[in-house]
Amino acid sequence: MNGLPMADVVPALLPTDAADRLSTLVDRHYERLYRLARRLAPSADEARDLVQETFLKAARSVASVPLDANADEAWLVRILVNIRRDAWRKAEVRSRYDETVRRAACLAGDQESALIARATVWRALDALAPRRRAVVVMRELEGLPIASIASLLGISAITVRWHLSVGRRELAQILESHGEGHDHR
Repeated sequence: MNGLPMADVVPALLPTDAADRLSTLVDRHYERLYRLARRLAPSADEARDLVQETFLKAARSVASVPLDANADEAWLVRILVNIRRDAWRKAEVRSRYDETVRRAACLAGDQESALIARATVWRALDALAPRRRAVVVMRELEGLPIASIASLLGISAITVRWHLSVGRRELAQILESHGEGHDHR
């Protein structure tokens, strides 16, 4: 944001009362949130990014922040922890997937093929609709049960199974069409 600290830029983008509320939140809770983030993140830079993302989420929904000083801190802490938890989940999923690809590459003895396979699968996943992609990733890569996926996404188990079925079929078609194009080179 133009090299300026978030606390200086974001209030200029908000209505005056919302900007004042955000400034008060930053003044009151930044140090506490940074200390918590520093314990959760592997580096000071990542901790600052985590706190910044927390306040950006607060800026997007200032009206949702509780007015009580203790409650607003708890709300901000919950946001920060959720952001970090999501990052850990993403890293874990990528790590498991990378490990699977690495093992396949070792078995095949061909690093280039493994990298191409990994990129191809991620491109195919990116081509799926967001909810369908979420269902496929949670089931196939994270190994979550159908009921947990339904609960997390706020949809029925039947809808999860439908998205999973359609998603698998779409992935197979995408990967098959990539394989056909790849063979003609």
